Amino acid sequence: MDFYDLDLNDYVLDALDDMNFTDTTPIQEHAIPPILEGRDVMGVAQTGTGKTAAYLLPVLSKLADGGFPKDAINCVIMSPTRELAQQIDSAMQGFAYYLEDISSVAVYGGNDGVRYEQEKRAMQSGADVVIATPGRLISHLSLGNIDLSRVSFFILDEADRMLDMGFCDDILLIAKALMKEHQTIMFSATMPGDILSLAHSILRNPVEVKLAVSKPADNIRQSAYLCYEPQKLQVVKHMFEQEPPHRVIIFVGSKKKTKELAISIIRAGYNARAMHSDLNQDERDEVMYLFRSGKIDILVATDIVARGIDIDDIALVINFDVPRDEEDYVHRIGRTARAGRGGRAVTFVNDKDMLFFRQIERFLGKEIYKEKTPEEFGETPAYHSINKRKKNFRHHHNKRNVKNGKKPNR
Repeated sequence: MDFYDLDLNDYVLDALDDMNFTDTTPIQEHAIPPILEGRDVMGVAQTGTGKTAAYLLPVLSKLADGGFPKDAINCVIMSPTRELAQQIDSAMQGFAYYLEDISSVAVYGGNDGVRYEQEKRAMQSGADVVIATPGRLISHLSLGNIDLSRVSFFILDEADRMLDMGFCDDILLIAKALMKEHQTIMFSATMPGDILSLAHSILRNPVEVKLAVSKPADNIRQSAYLCYEPQKLQVVKHMFEQEPPHRVIIFVGSKKKTKELAISIIRAGYNARAMHSDLNQDERDEVMYLFRSGKIDILVATDIVARGIDIDDIALVINFDVPRDEEDYVHRIGRTARAGRGGRAVTFVNDKDMLFFRQIERFLGKEIYKEKTPEEFGETPAYHSINKRKKNFRHHHNKRNVKNGKKPNR
């Protein structure tokens, strides 16, 4: 669909022309019309599908059409991290290029007092759009620096990630400060139970826009190691002995294991750092700077960064723990093989994670190649593939029928 097929403001369309945006993505095609109609929207879409434009374009169009107070904050956009807030702010500047009467401010932590005062002045002077991280906005709200009583649009971007980072209470507190009649737009890459609970508490009869999870890129070489939990660190060291690590992300299932694994890898002589939600913003910024600049080779992380890291040259992704659903698997390994490059993704499968890994293989529609674990590591778990399980089921089913005097199925 062409953007001109949508009922967007002419000035917004002029900006899109300048940016060479012509055709909508699926999430834009299905989300923009109900947002323009004033409906609450629950969107489920992966990073890179164009969801930022899916909510910015219709909201900017409605603000440009008029009818909203000039001296009030009209839209609040919540972002889990400073990096995403900055990206949204950058997109905002492009889309609103010809909207001279619409102002915005990005509000996030990890900066000095001068920046804090600038944020305060911008919000008190009535910036139309505030793009904020939850913690920073709560800080301003508690000090009376911001009035949310006339906000018409409340947008949550990457809601699942905000909940992972422990911001649920902050979001609910901010939502209570809004006027009763407002439009809520919520985007999430996944839809676990806690996201559904949040959606039910803040959305009113929402339009649901859900895109199917994309399969991983063909240029990602996927494989797996079968190993018991104590063998995983041995396999990591084995892999790094075979090929020195460079631009590697290791995804781990918990903060505690992330910290422990990073320490173990450092003790083994490799340059690694941990990234998890216990780090404050300054600490996260430092880790990301060191990784982006190549000063560290290995980032050991929880899923907090699976959809937040925007680096094009990741060479290897290791799933130290099997993701609990196929969407998380796609998000994790999607950090590699970007911008036309090739990449590798390796998953460690222990005896307790077989079921989750088979679900991932079913989603992919293929079996992932199993690497040979070195014999000196000892016995490893046995793996029964999808096809073997079906074959064994038919064999036992037919054997039972023959015993009962029935002909086997062919």
